[in-house]
Amino acid sequence: MHKNINERAITDVYKNAHIALQSISDIMPETVDEGLKQELRNEYDGYEKLIGEISSYMAENHIERKDINPMKKAMLWSSIKMKTLMNDSRNQIAEMMIKGTVMGINELTAMKNEHENLDPAVLDLLTKLLQLEENYEKRLRKFL
Repeated sequence: MHKNINERAITDVYKNAHIALQSISDIMPETVDEGLKQELRNEYDGYEKLIGEISSYMAENHIERKDINPMKKAMLWSSIKMKTLMNDSRNQIAEMMIKGTVMGINELTAMKNEHENLDPAVLDLLTKLLQLEENYEKRLRKFL
């Protein structure tokens, strides 16, 4: 049972980071503000680096990495396209990214509080992603 909790938690951490990466990829072409675009590039690099660490842990522990469901990817992409079609301002894009980041923070915080007995390595990766997202949320606010 303990293994299943850790496996489920690290899989959810991986998905959380992967969705963030996908969201940035989808919104980047709609972003014209150079400062915000650079922030998104920096965030992308941060998520990508952490996904590498998470992937290494998963490979070492024989945990299968699952990509985002294609239907969820399509819904995410279409949601971004629809919202930016109506308003592609810096403020709108920053707000969309903040909402997504806050959703990620909430999911990770709930996961951390729900599972007190996670393996130290899983907890460390979860905490790294949580701190990364909290930092990104603060940095995105300056673009509102």
